Amino acid sequence: MAARVIASAPDAPGDLAAAYRRLNAAYQQTLRYAEDVRRLYQQVQRSIYQSLLGLANALEAKDPYTRGHSGRVGAASRSLAQALGLPPHEAETVGQAGLLHDIGKIGVPEAVLRKQGTLDEDEWAMMRKHPLIGAQIVAPFEFFAGGALTIRYHHERCDGSGYPDGLAGDAIPIGARIVAVADVFDALTSDRPYRAALPRGAALDYLGRQAGRTLDERVVTAFLGLAPDLVPATPHVGARAAPAAARTPAR
Repeated sequence: MAARVIASAPDAPGDLAAAYRRLNAAYQQTLRYAEDVRRLYQQVQRSIYQSLLGLANALEAKDPYTRGHSGRVGAASRSLAQALGLPPHEAETVGQAGLLHDIGKIGVPEAVLRKQGTLDEDEWAMMRKHPLIGAQIVAPFEFFAGGALTIRYHHERCDGSGYPDGLAGDAIPIGARIVAVADVFDALTSDRPYRAALPRGAALDYLGRQAGRTLDERVVTAFLGLAPDLVPATPHVGARAAPAAARTPAR
């Protein structure tokens, strides 16, 4: 006996419409889940960053000579990155790295940080570890990988004379070259335990002389254009000897 083939009836229009509505509802729910995950991830990022910033601020607050330094370097670095045309997310990372650039000094003895005289060889060895320590502190956070590189290399110099790795020229990440200029200027224009502040004009002249030598020329040019709008340091927090001839502050 021949088997009969029963043709299935096509779905009614109402069935197709219902299926479409279910599919669309599932799609919208997936989008909401994705947005919730994105917001949660951003909240975690902000919480981690705020915790790191609190650590850096606690370290800075112990020393009147560096109080406010990281905030000014962060703001100047962000403005510089924007002026140089970096994408918004990269400029924000550079600004955040500027805020955290000295976080590694938590691993340097306070006696070394606040020493008024010249550091000896062993003390310099400890001081020069702070970019590495800082990079190690933030390294576990994958979203801040670019910031970790900026922190590690912000004491490198374009002529290869910096530390910790002796990089030169374009081998130094652009974020680190930006933070270096902002850091040098703010350090020069505020008192430090080992020297008095330079006048603002003298510090700007110094940057101009170092452009293309120890500091990135394009970054220095952008900084000189922004300098009138930058928040100045409060330079004098205690009696200090008159500043000697300007040199790149290496601490």
